[in-house]
Amino acid sequence: MQNHLYEYRKFIIGGIALVVVLSYIARLGFLQLSDEEYKSRADNNAFLNSIIFPSRGVIYDRNGELLVYNQPAYDIMVIMREVNNLDTLEFCKTLNITKATFDERMALIKNHNKNPGYSPYTQQLFLAQISAEEFSIFQEKMFRFHGFYVRERTIRRYATDYCAHVLGDVAEVSPTDVERDDYYSPGDYIGKQGVERSYEQELRGVKGVEVLLRDARGRIQGHYKNGALDRKPVPGKNLTLSIDAKLQALGERLMEGKMGAIVAIEPKTGEILCMVSAPSYDPHRMEGKQRGAQMMEMQRDPMKPMLNRAISGTYPPGSTFKTSQGLTFLQEGIITSSTAYPCYHGFVTKGMKVGCHGHGSPLPLLPAIATSCNGYFCWGLYHMLSNRQKYTTIQDAVTTWKDYMVSMGFGYKLGIDLPGEARGMIPNADYYDRRLGRWNALGVISIAIGQGEVTLTPLQIANLCATIANRGYYVTPHIVKEVQDGHIADSLKVKHKTKVDTSYYNMVVEGMRKAVLGGTCHSANSPQYAVCGKTGTAQNRGKDHSAFMGFAPMEDPQIAVAVYVENGGFGATYGVPIGALIMEQYINGELSPSSEEKATSFQNRHIDYGTRER
Repeated sequence: MQNHLYEYRKFIIGGIALVVVLSYIARLGFLQLSDEEYKSRADNNAFLNSIIFPSRGVIYDRNGELLVYNQPAYDIMVIMREVNNLDTLEFCKTLNITKATFDERMALIKNHNKNPGYSPYTQQLFLAQISAEEFSIFQEKMFRFHGFYVRERTIRRYATDYCAHVLGDVAEVSPTDVERDDYYSPGDYIGKQGVERSYEQELRGVKGVEVLLRDARGRIQGHYKNGALDRKPVPGKNLTLSIDAKLQALGERLMEGKMGAIVAIEPKTGEILCMVSAPSYDPHRMEGKQRGAQMMEMQRDPMKPMLNRAISGTYPPGSTFKTSQGLTFLQEGIITSSTAYPCYHGFVTKGMKVGCHGHGSPLPLLPAIATSCNGYFCWGLYHMLSNRQKYTTIQDAVTTWKDYMVSMGFGYKLGIDLPGEARGMIPNADYYDRRLGRWNALGVISIAIGQGEVTLTPLQIANLCATIANRGYYVTPHIVKEVQDGHIADSLKVKHKTKVDTSYYNMVVEGMRKAVLGGTCHSANSPQYAVCGKTGTAQNRGKDHSAFMGFAPMEDPQIAVAVYVENGGFGATYGVPIGALIMEQYINGELSPSSEEKATSFQNRHIDYGTRER
């Protein structure tokens, strides 16, 4: 009996031993084949994957002038598990940082909430963008600081003092950026604004990697397999902007001390020739480590220099909008070119009056455009919205009106290749039903002259002008002329035809020409080329806004420009002369001596906006 018990005990013990051995084998197999953390630890003991950052694409203006380029910089990286016996004081002295900064950076690296990709086995960013001088000092002593490495990269530099809103800037990725795109790791850089943001994928290139072999003490022994697994970085693509740098510089000069925008477009292509938002800022302020402090300072500025008013500012277009109304009334058969309306200092009916300035009355369409008659366009809209033979209800009439406005590029984003574009406001029948309940044409008549609920961006006003110059179509406005491979998005080449016939555009062009020859835009006239223009004086709670749109030459338009100066008063005060200088610079390639004197005068003419928030 005892011998049998002994035999059973032998099998039990042997079975237990076998189970233990098999468990160890299974665990080892799991760790080596399935457990990524173990694999990562093992790989990092033997290898160091050194990321090689590609050079970011550089940016030129339409004439090949360099606007943005790269400069070498260095990051200090750390592998936390390799840090040992560190002389912290010597380390801080070498990098010219305080012990508090050191502790703060190390704590931030280990914080999984702020650094979600943290691993003690992989390189983490400790200090970004040290200078070449700092790098040379650190490199001499790096052998003392186990676990710390240097990563070479480039930082953005700006070759111009202008064009900040268009160019944008580059900054360190946020945790959201890392989660959204696995291309990025903490410490990488990404375009934050302007074309740097909208063309990030083209500009950034593709990272390379060097697989380096370590010995048992973690020292680098060279390339693994003689570099067979290394990947070279692919440089980012260069961009050629449609911007004319000289025209941009002039525009920003003219808008000094003012708030507003200038947008100039090449009508046939939709290429943006200049885009000025005022006030602006020197793009050098967004370079390197100073970016964060500079950005906070500008965000606190009540003048909001970081706001791109050209595409994000929405304003009442004032009388520039009357051209779109005349086109609509002609196409709908509400008026003909000879239809005359009275204007005895405004639109007066049934106890209601919309004021106007003194001019001949009654008058037909072309002189109404030339003199910017409020009464004429109010009467036109009144007759359209009140026409029950053509439209069943006023809601039906407003819907038709709105559809014309949308076809001209209003009420929705145009789709420019820059971030932050606003859509403006074109009211529809549902809006008025909700807001006004029962309503009629007189209750909304101010939209006929670009007031009331109507708002546009300066880009949309410039696009309206380009559409008139093209006699009925526009190409999606865009800021990039060419990517290095020669392509831009197909959506930026599309021609958008409006709902109005070309013949009616020819009538409006004649009216805009008359405005320059003897109307509200006479100061834009040039003996060298035929200018067509339209002023706008947009009512505001304070002083009126000054607006102008114009194109030239009349028969072969090369440039369409919109100028909007907040609280600048009449359109002829700021809008017209500034627009005329922009057209002259672009068409002639330079300003005449007398025009240069005017430019200096407007550069020094500042508007007092006080300190109120806007």
